[in-house]
Amino acid sequence: MAKTKQKIRKNSGTAKASARGLMARVEQVEKSLLRSDFPQYKAGDTVRVHVRIKEGDKERVQVYEGLVIAMSNRGAGKSFIVRKISHGVGVERIFMESSPKIAKLEVVQEGLVRRAKLYYIRGLEGKAARIERDVETLASAAASAAAKESSKAPAGKK
Repeated sequence: MAKTKQKIRKNSGTAKASARGLMARVEQVEKSLLRSDFPQYKAGDTVRVHVRIKEGDKERVQVYEGLVIAMSNRGAGKSFIVRKISHGVGVERIFMESSPKIAKLEVVQEGLVRRAKLYYIRGLEGKAARIERDVETLASAAASAAAKESSKAPAGKK
C-alpha cells in the first residue's frame, strides 16, 4: 500500500474576521432601509396600503385594502401579503415594507387570530372567511376613556 500524505490546514481566523466585518456592514445598510413610520400590525388585521403608481409622467396614489394573511420579517427584506376579494375573485399582493412605493399604511381593523400564516383563508368564502374581531362596546369604550382621563388628571392640591 502506498502512503498518502495529509495536509494539515491551519485556520488563521482571517476568513472569520472578514465575514464578521461584512455582516456588520450588511446590518448597517439594512438598518438604514428599515421604516419606522408604519403602525404596528400583524396577520389577521385589515390594512389599507397606499401605493404609489407611476403612469407615464404622472404619479398617483392608489389604495389597496385587504386582510394581512402572512408576514415575513427578515431585516430589510420584510414583506407582507394582503388579500382582498375583487369582483368575486381573490387577489393577493405582496408588499415589501422597505419599498418606497408604499406611501402610507393604515390599520383599519385588528383581527383576533391564533396563527401567523392565514393561508387557509384562500379556501374559504363568504361568512366562513371572516376573521374574529375584538369589538369594543359603547359602555366599555366610555369606561376606558374615563379611566384614561382620570389617569391624566393631576392629583388634587393639599
